[in-house]
Parts: sequence; structure tokens; C-alpha cells
Amino acid sequence: MRQLFSAILITGLALTSLPKIAQGQGLPGITLFSGPDKTNILNYFLESGRSGEWDRYKLRLPADKLNLAIAEVSITYPDYYKGTIDPDRVEIRIKDKPIPLEEVIWDKENHIIQIYPQEPIPAGTKVEIVMSNVKNPTFGGVFNFNANIRTPGDVPMLRYVGTWILSID
Repeated sequence: MRQLFSAILITGLALTSLPKIAQGQGLPGITLFSGPDKTNILNYFLESGRSGEWDRYKLRLPADKLNLAIAEVSITYPDYYKGTIDPDRVEIRIKDKPIPLEEVIWDKENHIIQIYPQEPIPAGTKVEIVMSNVKNPTFGGVFNFNANIRTPGDVPMLRYVGTWILSID
């Protein structure tokens, strides 16, 4: 019995002392007392998630939230987010394949990223927005990125889809 206990103790110590592989952050995590309604929280993945580092954001829009075709995806973010976004490295992926974009506009002053696909994205399509070459803010925090869409031929009014609650440590 004593040998079994010693073997378990040594194995436990060995496993906890091994360096852990660094992983990116994803999903919304836990939101305690604030933020959007639980049904409006969207999934995401950050390759780094560390403050002051270069990163790639993968922001996901589920098919069940997109019951209308999409002519524009607009992402608003808080004024205290001080990261840098490269509009030339933003893409929309459908089934892991990028689709052609007409234009991507990063309006720093108004805290908005506007993405215009060349062709409207059909309703009910699972969409992933990939922003590469992003410089995370020097000081981390929690940042609500809001997803809005405009449909083809629609009045120029954006419809709220949900919120990605990005946590940068």
C-alpha cells in the first residue's frame, strides 16, 4: 500500500511540474453579472490572447443566428480597446474557405470594422470572420465586440446578431 501511495504521489508531482502547452483563448468563458443576454453571446478563438502581442481572431457567427442574407458585416468595439487591426488581413470564411471581399474598412475613430463581401452571403450560412495581423492592446481586459449585419437591398440599418466577449490577459 505504501509503494502504491508513493507511486501515485511521484506521478502526480511529475505531471504537474511539466510545462503546459500555451493555447489560445476561445469561447465566451464565464460572464457573471454583466454583458449581453446569454443567447446573444457568440463563440470566438484567439490564437494568442496575450496583451501586447500579435494575434489572430476567429469570430464565429452561427447559421441559426443568420436567418437573412448578408451584404455587410459590421463589428463595433469599445473605445477603450487600443489594439491595431489590419484591414488587408480580414477575411470571411465559409466552410473554412475565404470568400472574395469587396472592401474592408477599419474606422478607428468610430470603433467599427465594416466588411463587404462581393456577393451576398446566403441566409443560414455558418460564417467565420478571421482577422490576422492584429496587435492586441498593451493592457489586457474584457472587450465586447458586437456583430451586426445588413441584408441586400435593405435600408441602411444594421441588425444586431450577437456579441463576442473577448478576454485578453
